[in-house]
Amino acid sequence: MLDTCVVFEILLNANDMDKNVAELLDDYSCTLYTSFETLRELVVLFNNNKIRSKKWKTAEDILHTVVDDLDIKILPLREDVAFTYSRLVLNEALNHYDPSDHIIISQAITEKIPLISSDLKFPFYREQGLDLIEC
Repeated sequence: MLDTCVVFEILLNANDMDKNVAELLDDYSCTLYTSFETLRELVVLFNNNKIRSKKWKTAEDILHTVVDDLDIKILPLREDVAFTYSRLVLNEALNHYDPSDHIIISQAITEKIPLISSDLKFPFYREQGLDLIEC
């Protein structure tokens, strides 16, 4: 499962990704997933002029790129993810209060899918069941 920062890097063709993670993302035998929350974040970033590219005229264009061109599967938010989210102990030591991150982490834990992220605050959640691949 791809965190928003990883989807963002893929969209912008960033080349500074960890070599092993890049190989994993290029492996056609792997199914890539992301959360609906990531799509919501991308729309918000676009609408707030934080994402700009000649490739996309609308936020919907970005979503089509993710789903159609990159073939990333979208995981819907379900009730069981909400319950995991409600039990998540936050990383207060690093002031990690981003609700979108917490939803994505909760979904990865609930779905039992490894989460690929470069967020330095995420390793804290391994003790709560997060299978994290750092990039």
